[in-house]
Amino acid sequence: MCGIVGYTGKNQSAPILLNGLARLEYRGYDSAGIAVRDGDSPVQVVKAKGRLKVLAEKTNDGQSVIGTCGIGHTRWATHGEPSETNAHPHISDDYNVVGVHNGIIENYQQLKQRLINRGYKFVSDTDTEVLVQLIDYYYKGNPLEAITKVLHRVEGSYALGILFADHPEEIFAVRKDCPLIVGTSSEGSFIASDVPAILKYTREVYYIDNQEVVALKENEIHFYTV
Repeated sequence: MCGIVGYTGKNQSAPILLNGLARLEYRGYDSAGIAVRDGDSPVQVVKAKGRLKVLAEKTNDGQSVIGTCGIGHTRWATHGEPSETNAHPHISDDYNVVGVHNGIIENYQQLKQRLINRGYKFVSDTDTEVLVQLIDYYYKGNPLEAITKVLHRVEGSYALGILFADHPEEIFAVRKDCPLIVGTSSEGSFIASDVPAILKYTREVYYIDNQEVVALKENEIHFYTV
């Protein structure tokens, strides 16, 4: 099982992401990565093969990646070998969409071919990159609409954390048959695969229903059904 952590709020997100991922190490993984945004600045993505300490060393324990909104992931290889390229987060061609994913998309090869036919290029062997590119394909300014269209077209299980370039300081999350929770505190909002990842920061936790989409800002959490 992979691990997902996300945070948007008052504090620097990278140290929070790394701390949360460390508390999910029991799930097993072979690579890790984080994506962090500082306001309207472009997203910064840092990934590493191997143990989480490699990612921590590359980012000076998160201190060198500035920004208060981000998502992180520990990956256990299913589609594609363990590598930095296949590690999450994955990014759309135009950096418009960034995402992390737990689960398996069963029809990703068919979806990938359709996107290739429409001019999309892929750098990894993962089903997750297909999801991110597919969200980008359907995105016309409304994240909820794009996510919903994708969910109606994918087959399999998933928990997703997503960032959109034109929605700074906001995280979108959705799940189907894979665990994902959200949390809130006076310091911000969180997503995580399991409670231990965010217990250091909050005890106020909500469990996302199957095929429920959540939009999180620093002081707001909104739930939507597909």
